[in-house]
Amino acid sequence: MIFRRRQPASLSARLRELVWPRKGFTRGLRYLALRVLRLSSSPHSIAVGVAAGAASSATPFVGLHILIAVAAAYLFSGNMIAAGIATALANPLTIPVILATSYEIGTSILGAGGQAPLGGEDMLHKLTHLQLSELWGPVLKPLLVGSLPLVVGSAVVFYIGAYAAARLFQSRRVSRLADRLKESQA
Repeated sequence: MIFRRRQPASLSARLRELVWPRKGFTRGLRYLALRVLRLSSSPHSIAVGVAAGAASSATPFVGLHILIAVAAAYLFSGNMIAAGIATALANPLTIPVILATSYEIGTSILGAGGQAPLGGEDMLHKLTHLQLSELWGPVLKPLLVGSLPLVVGSAVVFYIGAYAAARLFQSRRVSRLADRLKESQA
């Protein structure tokens, strides 16, 4: 095999890499960021795609984030690949935080309304028996209403950041290519 180790890793080394990867946790994030920045689109198109992906990641529609992001990027003439990659913001570590935050924002916007909060067992029972109409008021409505400020805020923040990063990356790339061209002609 091409990528096989010469010396197989010991059990302790494999366990350590499960807890702390050899190349670090940020390596994957850096790869995704560079993958987005290297797209051959305008900075605006890349930024709209990233904003669409970030906005769809802030919604409670788990499992539909990529479809929502690609549709939004298509509607706003953004880069659909950047939108798909940016949905990685919603991952198993961040989804509980996003859902809890949107629920808290939604309940503060809507007010308590006299409804007692449901417990975990009650929610699970209603979900397994598809009693969604009973979940609408205490759970689903606050989630949807609370996700709207998160969607708008994340879209604005990620558009600004992605636009600046893509513009800077592309200008540096052009200057490097111009320098290489001058060196080869000299």
